[in-house]
Amino acid sequence: MWDNAPLLRGMASVLFFCSIVVMLYGAVHYVVHMPKLLPIKSVRLASAPERVMSDEVKAVVRQVVQGNFLTVDIDTLRRSLEKLSWVRNVSVRREFPNGLVVQFEEHQALAHWNDVALVNRQGEVFTAETTQSLPRFTGYEGTSAEVTQQYAKFGAQLAALNLQVEQLALSPRHAWQLRLSNDMVVELGREALSQRLARFIAVYPYGLAPQGDAEREIQVVDMRYRNGYAVRRRQGNA
Repeated sequence: MWDNAPLLRGMASVLFFCSIVVMLYGAVHYVVHMPKLLPIKSVRLASAPERVMSDEVKAVVRQVVQGNFLTVDIDTLRRSLEKLSWVRNVSVRREFPNGLVVQFEEHQALAHWNDVALVNRQGEVFTAETTQSLPRFTGYEGTSAEVTQQYAKFGAQLAALNLQVEQLALSPRHAWQLRLSNDMVVELGREALSQRLARFIAVYPYGLAPQGDAEREIQVVDMRYRNGYAVRRRQGNA
């Protein structure tokens, strides 16, 4: 082997080529990671968020943004910003030569959830503070999307009476209860929800609507009966 000149020349060429590649890689790595090369000079918001606090955004940017335009970890920045209150989704992109652009998608609060959180229009539960007057949803874990969907369906039906759902509860037995904007409670149970609510809407003007006598006003309407309904008045008489 050692007296094979062509083989030795070939090995030397390979070693020389490998050393050049290593040197070039080291040089490129050094240059790319130089802080003064294309430093990040601006982080711009694509649009002004309504609820996300600018001070919180600035604090995250100061803490997370490191390196230069080529090496900054935009995935880490995105994940950190998504932890902020009211943030549903974040996209981050580079803007040549030295900037980043951040786009926020904020939660749109639809209702209170179990009095400890909020639920958005997609049925996702999130934690934030609000002074908005919102409906109240009650349900067990994993049902927020279903409750949100039913809220929309019930609301569409009740529009015929100019009534809104102020509270919507789903029990562990999967039974539904509505409290309406006139403070009336409607028990729908676990099945035939649309049909039962339709029956309530049909009979409401003819015996269920408030008549002006506060003591005789109907407090609860139970629509779980096959061919009728039961009522409970505020003074306790059915």
